[in-house]
Amino acid sequence: MTPTMRAVVLDAPGPPEALKIRALPIPVPGPAQVLIKVRAFGLNRSELHTRIGLAEGVTFPRVLGIEACGEVAACPGNEFAVGQQVVAMMGNMGRTYDGGYAEYTCVPVSNVIAFRSTLPWDVVGAVPEMLQTAYGSLVSALDAKAGQSILIRGGTSSVGLATASLAKQRGLTVLATTRSAAKQSALAAAGVDHVLIDDGAVAPQVRKLFPEGVDLALELVGTPTLPDTLRALRRRGVACFTGMLSNEWTVKDFYPIGYLPDAVRLCAYSGEAADLPSPVLQGYLDDVASGKLSVPIDKTYAFDDIAEAHRAMEQNEAKGKLVVVI
Repeated sequence: MTPTMRAVVLDAPGPPEALKIRALPIPVPGPAQVLIKVRAFGLNRSELHTRIGLAEGVTFPRVLGIEACGEVAACPGNEFAVGQQVVAMMGNMGRTYDGGYAEYTCVPVSNVIAFRSTLPWDVVGAVPEMLQTAYGSLVSALDAKAGQSILIRGGTSSVGLATASLAKQRGLTVLATTRSAAKQSALAAAGVDHVLIDDGAVAPQVRKLFPEGVDLALELVGTPTLPDTLRALRRRGVACFTGMLSNEWTVKDFYPIGYLPDAVRLCAYSGEAADLPSPVLQGYLDDVASGKLSVPIDKTYAFDDIAEAHRAMEQNEAKGKLVVVI
């Protein structure tokens, strides 16, 4: 009899209830693949976009999940040892092949990073994609340096909170936005120097603090707020477009000279597992274990509560990462 596992299957785009838990065969890894026994996985906007039908290139039925953490169950090429603690992320997980919303996931070796930690699995499960996105945006895209100022638009998202912590570690002055005054304490706890209430016009608030504008900006909300974010930058300042909390990522009739403020630069970041160096992941987990950093987790769910977890993500009220523990 073929051994089976429990997995969350999406047959076609739909509401949270479209996510069905079913028994599927445990995947058999081939060359350059790793079979991971999943212990926990974080929820991401990318998976929401897939579930509601906004993502392109997805085939159904599909097990969602662009990240997971757990232990190596099998690795034919011996790139990783059986039992080794690993995280996996990106590389079309949960899009063109089955992802992390399952008791086991089979992914390319290139998606996997090893680590060692005694942290609880729910804490580790919140980290991979959040850290990869925050670190990649801050270091690879923005090339942030000590002494600079950075505006994080969408600051109370998990990526926003993680970016704030990393930026403070690197000696930056951090400004971050929230639409809710009740979330200011979460930003302060992450090390944010200036909390701005997002009323749609953040640039004037920024320029009261920094008349010439800030050096850097990280856009996590999407295209509706991007023009205002760009206006908060100084000349030769750089904005990175990374997130789409608004579910809007296309600029209609884009005319660069009319859209971009004079001498302001715009880049983007999506990233892969290769953009998160193993020492960075290990160092982050070590800092969390020692109390130097905290992981912004809003709530942890049981596997059977995946629909409830997706509903919470869609309502966009979380103050941090949503994690599912198996």
